[in-house]
Amino acid sequence: MDRLVHTSLSALRGAMARQTATANNLANANTVGFRAEIASASTLWLRGQTLESRALASEEVRAADMKPGTISETGRDLDIALSGDVLLAVQGPEGDEAYTRRGDLQRTESGLLTTGDGRPVMGQSGPITLPPADSLKIDESGRIWIVPPGGDPNLPQEVDQLRLGSPVGSRIVKHVDGLFRVEGGGALPVDAAARVRSGSLEGSNVDPTKALVDMIEASRAWDTQLKLISTAREIDGSAADLMRLPD
Repeated sequence: MDRLVHTSLSALRGAMARQTATANNLANANTVGFRAEIASASTLWLRGQTLESRALASEEVRAADMKPGTISETGRDLDIALSGDVLLAVQGPEGDEAYTRRGDLQRTESGLLTTGDGRPVMGQSGPITLPPADSLKIDESGRIWIVPPGGDPNLPQEVDQLRLGSPVGSRIVKHVDGLFRVEGGGALPVDAAARVRSGSLEGSNVDPTKALVDMIEASRAWDTQLKLISTAREIDGSAADLMRLPD
């Protein structure tokens, strides 16, 4: 019974992790540039002085589905859609370099360029700060051009370039803050061939129908393990009754 209960508890934790990842995916089905999270299981051995006779399942979010989302035209100057598997460098909460596919860029009152969720966008020498301008344009290589106040619209000035990293050859992981980072630390190499599509946005790649099916499967797995624990308790109670001495 002891092993059955522990096995079921391990499976319950796995079903809960899968349900959490699926719920988060559904909640972000309309989030710009969101990549669906993938929960996967691995073996967790119980180590001790005796033989390793027991292993539990450990399920958690380990990766993200990197297939592209749908691109839609917005016509907004600060909206960009990244091509291929390129990632946009942003500054993480700890000041480290992280990456996202989110392209709904914003300009704060101080001129700081951020993503729609407030992450400072990284340029060639750090977070990008834009000077006042009559107009702004981001070209397909990620260079930012402005026309200063009162300037000639035919003579735009380049102020910085988006830092676009290539994940090819690097292992990246998705953290709980929704940003990608290089496993073990470090930064992705700049992709000189990267291209962006100005005036467009890439949507989430979450498939709501598949996510609902995953949620139902996780719910059924949860119910099955609860029944196993209930059965184990009944078996244990029956065995105790057999061993009880008659009055």
